[in-house]
Amino acid sequence: MREAAFVKQNKAKWLKFENVIINKNQIHPDELSNLYIEVTDHLSYAQTFYPKSKTLEYLNYLASQSHQIIYKTKRESSKRFITFFTEEFPLLMYGYQKQLLIAFLTFLLFTIIGAYSAAHDGTFVRSILGDGYVNMTLSNIEKGDPMAVYKEQGELDMFLGITINNIRVALYAFILGILFSIGSLMVIMRNAIMLGSFQYFFFEQGIGWESVRTIWIHGTIEISVIIIAGCAGMVLGNSILFPGTYTRLASFKKGVKNGLKIVVSTVPFFIIAGFLEGFVTRHTEMPDALAIVIITSSLALIVFYYVIYPRQQYKKQQLELTNTPKIPTL
Repeated sequence: MREAAFVKQNKAKWLKFENVIINKNQIHPDELSNLYIEVTDHLSYAQTFYPKSKTLEYLNYLASQSHQIIYKTKRESSKRFITFFTEEFPLLMYGYQKQLLIAFLTFLLFTIIGAYSAAHDGTFVRSILGDGYVNMTLSNIEKGDPMAVYKEQGELDMFLGITINNIRVALYAFILGILFSIGSLMVIMRNAIMLGSFQYFFFEQGIGWESVRTIWIHGTIEISVIIIAGCAGMVLGNSILFPGTYTRLASFKKGVKNGLKIVVSTVPFFIIAGFLEGFVTRHTEMPDALAIVIITSSLALIVFYYVIYPRQQYKKQQLELTNTPKIPTL
C-alpha cells in the first residue's frame, strides 16, 4: 500500500488515540485497548514498508507516549504528591496570575489605607487591634522588649497554634469566595488594614525597624499565603460569575476544584511560617543580617513558586507541544 493511502485510511484512528493520550479525552477502556493494539500494528507495518518516513516517526511517538502512560500508572500514586507540587499545580497557577495580581494589589491598597487611617485617627489602631493588645505592647516597649509577645508561649505550642490558625484563615478566605469573590476580597481587605495600622503603630512608637526585622521573619510567608488563599477564593467566585463556555454548574465545580488545589499548595508554606514564628521570631537578639536573609529568602521562595516557576513550566509545556510530531501530509 502506498504511504499516502495508508495515512488516509488510518488518520482518524491516530487522531482519536492522540486526543486520548495527549489531550486526556475520555473513551471506553475497551476502545482504548483496541486503538492501542491497532496503533502498534500500524507501527510495525510502517517500520517494514516506510522506514525513515514521517509516518513512522509519528507512530513511534504515539506508541512511546501510550506505553509510558500505561506502564507508569501503577507508580503514579506514589509520586502523585510530588508531581502535584512540581508539575500539576504550577501549570494550574499559570492560568490564575491575573487573580493573584488583583489579590496582591487589593492587599497593598488596603494596607496603605490602614496605615493612613492610623496616622490620621488616634483611636483607629485600638479599634482594629483592641485595647488589650495595644496596652500590652506599650507595656513591653516600656520594659525594653517590644517584641515580647512572641516569647510568651512555648515554641511547639506556638508553632502548632499559629499553623492551625493560619490554615483556618486560608480556608475561610477560600470558602467565602462563593459570595461572588467579594467574601475573599473582604478577608484580604481586613487583614491588610490590620497590617497597615499594626505596622504604623510601631513606627509611631519609634521602633519601626525592630518591628519589621522581627515580624516579617514569619510574616513574609504568612501574609503572602493569605493573599494566595484570597486568590483561590476569587477563582471560586469568578467561576460562578464568568462561566464562559461551560454551564454555570460545570464552571462552579471546576472553580471549587482549582481553588482548593491553590489552597492545598499553601499548606507547606503555612507550616514554614508557623515554624518561623514559633521557633525563630522569638530570637529578637539575632543579627539584622540574619533576619534580612530570612525575610528576603522567604519572599524569593514565594515569588519563584507562584509567579516565576509557573511561567517556566508553561513555556516548557508549550515547547514540548511544539516539538510533538504531527500526522504527515502526503
